[in-house]
Amino acid sequence: MTDTTSGSRTIAATVAGLPGSAAERFGDLVAARHRADGEWSELTYAEIGKAIEELALGLVGLGIAPGDRVCILADTRVEWTIASYAISASGAVVVPIYPTNSPSECKWVIGNSGARAVVCEDQGQRSKVQQVSDQLPELEHVIGIADDAGDLSIEQLRARGRDGDRSALAARQERVEPEDPYTIIYTSGTTGPPKGVVLTHANAMSVCKMVEELEFVQPGETTYLYLPLAHAFALTAQLASFDRGTTIVYYGGDTKQILGELVETQPTYLPSVPRIFEKLYTAAMKLQEQASAEDRERFQKAIKLGVEVRMRRERGETVPEEMERAFREADEGVFARVRQLFGGQVRQAVSGAAPIAPEILEFFYAAGIPVLEGWGLTETTAVGTVGTLEHFKFGTVGRAMPGVELRIAQDGEILLRGPNVFKEYWGNPEATADTLIDGWLHTGDVGELDDDGYLKITGRKKDIIITAGGKNLTPANLENDLKQSRFISQAVMYGDRRPYPVAVITLDPDEIIPWAKERELPDDLASLAENDQIRELIQAEVDRANGNYASVEQIKKFAILDHDLSVDSGELTPTLKVKRNVINDRYAERFESMYG
Repeated sequence: MTDTTSGSRTIAATVAGLPGSAAERFGDLVAARHRADGEWSELTYAEIGKAIEELALGLVGLGIAPGDRVCILADTRVEWTIASYAISASGAVVVPIYPTNSPSECKWVIGNSGARAVVCEDQGQRSKVQQVSDQLPELEHVIGIADDAGDLSIEQLRARGRDGDRSALAARQERVEPEDPYTIIYTSGTTGPPKGVVLTHANAMSVCKMVEELEFVQPGETTYLYLPLAHAFALTAQLASFDRGTTIVYYGGDTKQILGELVETQPTYLPSVPRIFEKLYTAAMKLQEQASAEDRERFQKAIKLGVEVRMRRERGETVPEEMERAFREADEGVFARVRQLFGGQVRQAVSGAAPIAPEILEFFYAAGIPVLEGWGLTETTAVGTVGTLEHFKFGTVGRAMPGVELRIAQDGEILLRGPNVFKEYWGNPEATADTLIDGWLHTGDVGELDDDGYLKITGRKKDIIITAGGKNLTPANLENDLKQSRFISQAVMYGDRRPYPVAVITLDPDEIIPWAKERELPDDLASLAENDQIRELIQAEVDRANGNYASVEQIKKFAILDHDLSVDSGELTPTLKVKRNVINDRYAERFESMYG
């Protein structure tokens, strides 16, 4: 499939040709910045394009045929990108595996996709595959990013590929059609085994076109990428960067380093899940707790002022001199320091994969960090709606992206149609037929469209709680209010067919332990979960959140867990969303005890 022309530039028609096209167009621009032996190292588009081509030729030499599935089991790192694009360049299909997956979960993805090869990051990931390899008859090759992580390494395959037939590789890429599978991404799933979402090359390139039209990233800018590349959100950021010629900064591998690396690398674009923004917001609010009532009131007024001034500027309206002077004082005294937490250069950020409180978005917008909320599913190649610098409303997830249509069904479910909608679930025609109906994707999310086309997500069909009194409750709203507390990490509401809502709550160890030490309380979560002072503290936070809701919607009782929820425990997805069904099952006795 040949490249196509858009305006004055030639773009790849499929992901198979994207790295070669990027190498030609952006050559000496920096494509990737990553840590190597503790120091930041860079690769240009020409250099990374060469690595991708060599590895693709190595895969061809290994016997990987067009349409074969190849898995990647690794954290977000530059080698993930090289491997992914090399798989596509060879005509094969990329199948990501979350690095946090257990051996049995790895077995499901590798086996269900029928993968012939898997790329492993290190010995730990290789061990997962080895534990289940006797149940994977189609798996032939384990390729290591580290030298000892496979039967042969990426570097060895690249060395083999240097003598490969480049014309034959180009011919393979020509034969890849837009409707061919580009990747199969397995949804993390809260019930049953994950389903493989088949995204085509046309799906992927449609997103590149949308991103270009909305100007989310520009050539020469920098994207900080810490999200797992096994997730569609991160994968689309990677695609957009190669299509637009931006630099991707790959995080160093330790999530505790993210805030420090933002300051160090000064990105202009930050795609993220809400947790990072919530952490930064908590830090700012913590400082206000120590201030006087007068200073706290002044701080809240500064936020409202910042939002008003920046919106006026965006609309091209005049800002009164007195308002401008007050804004400059707030900017120099407060907002400039907030911008430095992000490195000082962020032009815009996007929050997706889970809800985020509007108060947090307003705070960052006032500070000059536009965090634009977006919404999409793996089945929509991670995109659907988004706010832009010119068009956004707090409390909504923006408007439909170019070429995307939205419709609200009679029961409130959001339906979506567009070039980004997936082809099918791998080997699961029944699930495909249940989800794709008359060309419309039934998303499972519930929402409202206003007269200006802005979408508000009000819940998820499976998550809506119907109390014994027949009241429909959307747990995410009150849960998000609770999570604005610096002391609360997670809150999960329960109450389907029960007389009233209850919740389990986890403490934020980064905040509660220092607070407890100052008061000479125990410094472990298990002890604090049983402590009366902690319970009084959390009760006050529950009362605060409950105050925003009618009595029937309020949490009447709660239990504090002795640990935080985590991906490793199976209670959170890799993008830090709560697995509600897992929580409901695992803590059934705790929930039941609150109805005694």
